Amino acid sequence: MAILKKSKIDPLDVVQQQQAQEARQVEAAFQKGITALRDFIAPSSVEFSSSYFQIGTRFARTFYVYGYPRQLYTGWLSGMVNLDEVMDLSMFIYPVESRVVLENLRKKVTQLEAGLQIDAEKGRVRDPAKQAAIVDAEEMRDKLQVGEERFFRFGLYFTIYAQSKDELDFVTNKVESLLGQQLIYSKAATAQQEQAFNSTVPQLTDQLQIRRNMSTGALSTSFPFTSADLSQENGILYGINMHNSGLVIFDRFSLENGNSVVFAKSGAGKSFSVKLEALRSLMMGTEIFIIDPENEYQRLCEAVGGAYIRLSLNSMVRINPFDLPRVIDTEESDNALRSNLITLFGLLRLMMGGAQAQLVGGNATLMPALTPEEESYLDTALIDTYAKVGITNDPLTHTGAPPTIIDLYDTLLHMGGSGPQLAQRLRKYTSGTFAGIFSQQSNININNSMAVFNIRDLEDELRPVAMYIVLNYIWNKTKTDSKRRILIVDEAWQLMKYEDSANFLFSIAKRARKYGLGITTVTQDVEDFMGSRMGRAIVANSSIQFLMKQSSSAIDMLADVFKLTQEEKKRLSQFPVGQGLFFAGQNHVHIQVIASSTETSLISTGIKSNNGSNITNINLQAGAPGGLSGTIDLANRLTPSS
Repeated sequence: MAILKKSKIDPLDVVQQQQAQEARQVEAAFQKGITALRDFIAPSSVEFSSSYFQIGTRFARTFYVYGYPRQLYTGWLSGMVNLDEVMDLSMFIYPVESRVVLENLRKKVTQLEAGLQIDAEKGRVRDPAKQAAIVDAEEMRDKLQVGEERFFRFGLYFTIYAQSKDELDFVTNKVESLLGQQLIYSKAATAQQEQAFNSTVPQLTDQLQIRRNMSTGALSTSFPFTSADLSQENGILYGINMHNSGLVIFDRFSLENGNSVVFAKSGAGKSFSVKLEALRSLMMGTEIFIIDPENEYQRLCEAVGGAYIRLSLNSMVRINPFDLPRVIDTEESDNALRSNLITLFGLLRLMMGGAQAQLVGGNATLMPALTPEEESYLDTALIDTYAKVGITNDPLTHTGAPPTIIDLYDTLLHMGGSGPQLAQRLRKYTSGTFAGIFSQQSNININNSMAVFNIRDLEDELRPVAMYIVLNYIWNKTKTDSKRRILIVDEAWQLMKYEDSANFLFSIAKRARKYGLGITTVTQDVEDFMGSRMGRAIVANSSIQFLMKQSSSAIDMLADVFKLTQEEKKRLSQFPVGQGLFFAGQNHVHIQVIASSTETSLISTGIKSNNGSNITNINLQAGAPGGLSGTIDLANRLTPSS
């Protein structure tokens, strides 16, 4: 009889097997997680060569900077930061105790002075490098001693990346050239690419330990956050930022004022830049007024259906400087007459010759156009002339027809004292050579988004007077209704030659923001403009400045006014056409003005319309009180669809 025996199973073995199986499952899950994370953050391979290395399919090379010039300027690293290449850059800064540095400097100065003495005893040629090193060391000792400076050890490493070996060599030449222009020398970490790469990844390890001594001032110039971006959500495109190939999009009215100045020599592209800004601002709903001394804005005006007003002694256009603005502002309306009297006073002094240079005691002395007695008579005559047509300080009397220069002439002629003499000096504007254009009632009424006042055909003597009167006309219209406008004054140096017209332009520039007006002052004669006290004041009251290529004689003056660096001074004489320094508030960048083919065809000079006529004409109608009246015919104005 067979006896079956039941096998005995140890419960402890079962538990161990279960635990081992669970451990294997946990380990498998853990290994799977590690593999996925590694695949996500790490390249498939890293292969190091002597002068470069490969990370997966990409090529890379790490450099260290070993040489610096004697002086470093703020922003020297901006070229690297703004370079349109993939790059990792690391800085290592180690503070050094001033006591240790002072002791080392003392020893160094002793060695250098001993070397100079030995050279002198042996009759060797003087070594300028040793003398410069002594001067620098002594200056550093003085600053360290009083705590003005501190001392640091500075290491700079960077890694560049590319898709191929040829591209890597190209980027290498590009970066080394960029640094070499500033006398900063870099070198690939030959046979140390792994250590160099570890020094640029974000793990705070300096495995190269290639450092340079720097003071606080020198170290501060390496501040890396110097990206020269100048772009806003609103505004117009001014050009391309040459520092980083970004767009310079800016709203001039977002600054403390909307004024700007443009300085450039003839042929540098200033008119093209100004016309391009005017065209783009016009598309954004800004009204444009232009004083055009050289007939450069006609084609642009015709293209947009603007009002083109040609001022000459033979034209039928009339502008009365005695016109009063229809001011809505109560405060301004109470002072409208008084303000216009002050403006007229400056205009009349300009008409009578302006400030004249006369020889007094063998020296050229600036003599006023009017004596104090003549000024008194002229002031009285202006008030009486307005009073004769019923206009007083009461705003309710300002709706009537204003007087003209002819009325002022009659008032002066029948006054006692200096009145008749002053009348004779005005005669050429009332019945003489310059009669008609500014001695009759105004016959233009501009209701247009762009108006160009052409004064090319006026005589040279009459141009400053015409610019003054047109400025006053535009200023009165600006005060009538406040909206965003830009006034472009081309060849503004002609106004700066005379004190009264310069003061008037400056007074408008100061008050323009209140009425939404931005003034663009354009000139190629920098010396004449900046030589005037008012010219410098206008620059100071302009939030935007655009400096294009300049003549050698003007660079030093501009460098003093705009506090340019030596590098900026050098570039200012070498800019190609369409490039310049663009200052906007506290920011300034090197920009290239660009335009589309359509914009270029609209604003290029020297091109006339097919029939040679203006798109917008001025139709004159007789029969209005006090002379001719006129309206702007907008029948041929271009529609948006065209």
